[in-house]
Amino acid sequence: MYLHIGEEEVVFFDDIVAIMDIEKTTTSNNTREFLKKSEESGIVRTVGTDIPKSFIVALTEGKQKVFLSPISSNTLKKRVAKIADDYRRNRFNV
Repeated sequence: MYLHIGEEEVVFFDDIVAIMDIEKTTTSNNTREFLKKSEESGIVRTVGTDIPKSFIVALTEGKQKVFLSPISSNTLKKRVAKIADDYRRNRFNV
């Protein structure tokens, strides 16, 4: 299953490590440093042209990726919850 994170970009559900709100988390020096080093390493991908509202950390085939998404972290978290709920319902025929 995949999570749509903006434009035509999707991330495999099982690859997601974290979904973070940019505004709330970039007040931390650690988060700013993480994003800076990720950018310098070339693992950051900006989704769309709108101002990013969230970032998604994913681990794909042993490689870390960071996606800057124009979709809010709350919306993405709701999508994740729906995907998980649908999966449980289908798996256990609830």
